[in-house]
Amino acid sequence: MQESFDLTTLIFLALAVFVIWRLRSVLGTKTGNEKPPQDPFRREAPGSRGGRTGGDNVVRLPNGSAGAPASPDRWKSVSAPGADVTGALDEIVRQEPSFNGRDFLEGAKMAYEMIVTAFAAGERKTLKDLLSKEVYEGFEAAITDREQRGERSETTFVAIDKAEITAAEVKGKTAQITVRIVSELISVTRSSAGDVVEGSADQVVDVTDVWTFARQLGARDPNWQLVATEAGQ
Repeated sequence: MQESFDLTTLIFLALAVFVIWRLRSVLGTKTGNEKPPQDPFRREAPGSRGGRTGGDNVVRLPNGSAGAPASPDRWKSVSAPGADVTGALDEIVRQEPSFNGRDFLEGAKMAYEMIVTAFAAGERKTLKDLLSKEVYEGFEAAITDREQRGERSETTFVAIDKAEITAAEVKGKTAQITVRIVSELISVTRSSAGDVVEGSADQVVDVTDVWTFARQLGARDPNWQLVATEAGQ
């Protein structure tokens, strides 16, 4: 009986030693030099190597030096020479960080072509979506007057040579940006009999327009509306 007890005890001891050895080989042992568990939400102390340097307490981003002053020419590529638009465009970006000057100008050029083409074709619904109430009323009145005379307008876009921001303003949540657009068009107005009343059906003309677009910053609708037009020089 005693020999059986001793044999069983030895077997369990051997198993215990084997299990402990396996645990040590998998989990390792503490040496006193281990790093503490990383906390992804913990702020690192100044001078540590977690993205902060030199004790300046500023996280350096991959795309540039943190805290670097904004370039004084940051709007130069989208604005007219001498146009004082920096403050207003900066304020738009402050309220809507996704704003991009180049994207805005591309949108303005698309809107310009759509509006001019819709006006020539008398497409009131398209115009109503793109114009402010006051501007739409003016366009609609001109279309009605043309229709009453029995005339029709034909406009063909050749190219938009230039689009640049000439002015910008922010009042509260309302932003306005004025754009000078230089385009090449073929435009002709014909009578009910088909005779040319104005323009030419085969001559390309240079046209300069100064249009002002407005939008409520922070609104769900991302579209800018045309709120003013004037002929440019």
